[in-house]
Amino acid sequence: MNSLLAAKILLVDDEEEFIDLMSQRLETRGLKVEAVSSGEAAVAAVADHSFDVAIVDLAMPGIDGIETLKQIKNERPDVEVIMLTGQATVKSGIEAMKHGASDFLEKPVDLNVLMEKIRAAKSDRMRSLKSKSAEELKNILKSKSW
Repeated sequence: MNSLLAAKILLVDDEEEFIDLMSQRLETRGLKVEAVSSGEAAVAAVADHSFDVAIVDLAMPGIDGIETLKQIKNERPDVEVIMLTGQATVKSGIEAMKHGASDFLEKPVDLNVLMEKIRAAKSDRMRSLKSKSAEELKNILKSKSW
């Protein structure tokens, strides 16, 4: 569970009851959750705050889950995105993965499965950030000719 210590999660779903319940369940497991009920609010939250993982519902009014995913990845490419849907299709799953989703889960989601997906996504994000930092350091050292 240490790998999830203080993981910051953005939960995006237009169903208020779902986000209230899921937020509570994730917070009782030690995660920091910000919940929003629209794609527009999610994009604004990502612009203002840093998150490890965004959990995004596919079907929402306004901008849908795929468009929300695209805008989140455009704003913060390092945020891992897990898509949730009540009406999964192979086509929507492929579309989500094509635009950078790290995973695609069907509702009702098993909390243990979701926790494992969050753990894996946070681990991938940390690995990616470390690699990027190492590359930037190498470039700085090269440019300073130390």
